[in-house]
Amino acid sequence: MAELKEGDQAPAITSKDQNGSEVSLNDYKGKTVVLYFYPKDDTPGCTAEACDFRDNYQGLVAKGIAVLGVSVDDEKSHQKFVTKHSLPFTLLADTDQKIVNDYGVWAEKNMYGKKYMGTVRTTFIIDGEGKIAHIIKKVDTKNSTQQVLDLINN
Repeated sequence: MAELKEGDQAPAITSKDQNGSEVSLNDYKGKTVVLYFYPKDDTPGCTAEACDFRDNYQGLVAKGIAVLGVSVDDEKSHQKFVTKHSLPFTLLADTDQKIVNDYGVWAEKNMYGKKYMGTVRTTFIIDGEGKIAHIIKKVDTKNSTQQVLDLINN
């Protein structure tokens, strides 16, 4: 699949959330959506990113912005992550790796010389018409909300 770019229509998403409910990107028509992809529940960087969105969540909601997190972890793992860190937003379970592939964030990674496939931390900002307004490839996990707001407010 060709790499997504700003201005492209966001690929459709339908997946189960941490509660087993089906969630679709279409549910958010008319809203700005922060769709953030992260490698794994409850790891240091992923926790920092999720908690940054949590700590700034009310401000995002006040601006009409919805937050959706996506990883290849299952619903049970997401539920534990949400409960442990009091996350107020939806996490989508992409266990079949369809969403990460559709968004082009499933790629070969390299840690300590070992190559493996995994999710590349990336944030997509999708406008109310379902178009990709911005893509953040260099995510600052401790300041991810500010990165989003800097783009939206410009």
